[in-house]
Amino acid sequence: MTGAERRQQLLDVARELFGRRGYGATSVEEIAASAAVSKPVVYEHFGGKEGIYAVVVDREMQRLLGRFTTALSDPGSPRDLLQRAALVLLEYIETDTDGFLVLTRDAPVPGGTGTYSSLIGEVARKVEHLLGDQFDARGYDPQLAELYSQALVGMVALVGQWWLETRSPDKRAVAAHLVNLAYNGLSHLDPAPELAEEQADGSSLS
Repeated sequence: MTGAERRQQLLDVARELFGRRGYGATSVEEIAASAAVSKPVVYEHFGGKEGIYAVVVDREMQRLLGRFTTALSDPGSPRDLLQRAALVLLEYIETDTDGFLVLTRDAPVPGGTGTYSSLIGEVARKVEHLLGDQFDARGYDPQLAELYSQALVGMVALVGQWWLETRSPDKRAVAAHLVNLAYNGLSHLDPAPELAEEQADGSSLS
């Protein structure tokens, strides 16, 4: 193998092990053994376990963020964009399960930004821009787009983690239900919502 090919092989092996076993349970010895190389080869390319983990996480972050960027860059209705975003995440979970598991585990690298929450924040910022335009056109406060984008993307992200374990219903049905909840909610937004007042017993006043 060339140096680039060996590096790619080590990243693929590490991705699978980190996804299946987690960072703490995976050792440099296991990575080397699975790649049929000696431990010094891993250290030569990445400096150790933290180094190869950081590259694996960054690669997955860029891969998934790239899919979201592509899905949300083409024009379309808010409903279309919501559907695309939901399907991107569910398809990634289905086809790149090891990568998704790596992203959803706690990041052990001190000061690292390669976490699922930071990825979701990046996606939310893209959605915020799209929602801001829609809010402004419909007479809603565009400054609230940040709040709603965090809520929408967070909902899809958590449902995605749940679906990872259940895999039922199928991804298109899950996406349809997510769009149903999100889009119908957005279509009937109260421009100035308030919490319902509560009675002394805790029940809401109608």
